[in-house]
Amino acid sequence: MHAFPALAKQAVEAYCRDRLIIRPPDPLPDAMRRRAGVFVSLKKHGELRGCIGTFSPTTENLAVEIIRNALAAANEDPRFLPVAESELDQIDYSVDVLSDPVKIESLAELDPKKYGVIVVKGSRRGLLLPDLEGVDTVEYQLSITKRKAGIDPSDTDVDIYKFTVDRYK
Repeated sequence: MHAFPALAKQAVEAYCRDRLIIRPPDPLPDAMRRRAGVFVSLKKHGELRGCIGTFSPTTENLAVEIIRNALAAANEDPRFLPVAESELDQIDYSVDVLSDPVKIESLAELDPKKYGVIVVKGSRRGLLLPDLEGVDTVEYQLSITKRKAGIDPSDTDVDIYKFTVDRYK
C-alpha cells in the first residue's frame, strides 16, 4: 500500500479503535511536505463508504490534509453513518491529490476520464473527481457536479474548472 492511503488507514483505525487523532509521521517524508487539495475515499466491498476532501490545501502539508480528510470521510460524510470498528478490516482506502484547478474556456477541454471538474456559481460550488465508474460523458459529469453544488443541471451560466489527480490506492 502506498504511504498516502496507508496514512489514511492508520488515521481512521486509530480513531475508530481508541478515539485518537494521529500526528503526521516524524520525520515527515518529502512526498508529504507539499500542500495540495486531497480527497480520501473509503470503499467497503467495492461500494463507496465515505468520501471527503478539500478543493485546495487547507493545512500545512499533505500529511495533515490526508489525516483530516480521512477522519472526515470515516465520520462526517452526511451520506453514511460513521465507520464502526467492526468494519475496519473491510475498508479499502484511496487518496486523490489534486492539481491546481484551471478555468476552462470550452467544454472541449474536458474529458471525464482524465479531468475532474469544479463548477462555481456565486457561493455555490461542487466538485467531481475524474475517472469515476459510469461517468463517461462531459455532460453527465457536469450534471452530477452541478447537482452536488445545488445548481440547476441545465444552467450554463457557471464557471468551470478542470483539474487532474494523482490517485493512490
